[in-house]
Amino acid sequence: MEESIQKELEILEQLIASHPIIREFKEVQLRAQNNTALKELEAQIKRAQKDAVQYAHYDKPEAEKIAIKEIEQLQATYDQHPLVVRYRDVLYEANELLQYVTTTLQKKVNHVIEEEPLDASKD
Repeated sequence: MEESIQKELEILEQLIASHPIIREFKEVQLRAQNNTALKELEAQIKRAQKDAVQYAHYDKPEAEKIAIKEIEQLQATYDQHPLVVRYRDVLYEANELLQYVTTTLQKKVNHVIEEEPLDASKD
């Protein structure tokens, strides 16, 4: 029984991986990870965050406010980048698909368990 379940899981995994939504998600994810503009924005945000922490530590409230303002501007630019917007959209779609598959499997497994008579002799 274990081996047949493992084979079925592998088939399911292949089906999910080949689904157009999942393929598109992987493609957009790869493009986002390799985008130099996004990487630079991420680096700028991290630098500004470090600066803000240091300014707060050294009790420089005005410099900290400026750094926080810069973080907010950089984050807004990042969030509005077309690739980030598309990534979030396909992430949502992929998550919805996986939730659907998971819920459907859970319902079917529960149904089978509820329908199966308990056989004490198998223990």
